[in-house]
Amino acid sequence: MSIQSKARRDARKRKVERERNQEGADAPRIEPHAELRDREGTLLAGVVRRDGVWVLGMDGRIAGSSNSAARVLMLIRRAQRLHDDKGVPVKLVYSDALRDAAELEARTIGLSLADYERQLEQGMATAAAAPAVVN
Repeated sequence: MSIQSKARRDARKRKVERERNQEGADAPRIEPHAELRDREGTLLAGVVRRDGVWVLGMDGRIAGSSNSAARVLMLIRRAQRLHDDKGVPVKLVYSDALRDAAELEARTIGLSLADYERQLEQGMATAAAAPAVVN
């Protein structure tokens, strides 16, 4: 093997690596922030932040997205309670960044995080009890 052919191969490898890294820089940035797992470790739900938007995923699909950290945190906590109420033990782990953003958001409207959660639950219960309007 000549020194020149090795240099060409190495240059080609570096070029491919640079192109691969450039592709990754253009991809949307996704930051994981919360996981809800069952006893076997199966992922039931999760929260990520993608391009500044909080995204809630459940059962391998996107369940919704919001600019509200407090809302997605409360929704994944609600999923945890629903599993617990069914007798299915689950474990919820979430990042400090998600918690801090949710607390800050609740404080800006004059509520604690617990009060925000109660208010959201009441709103969801009211919406569920309201009759559906069909046009």
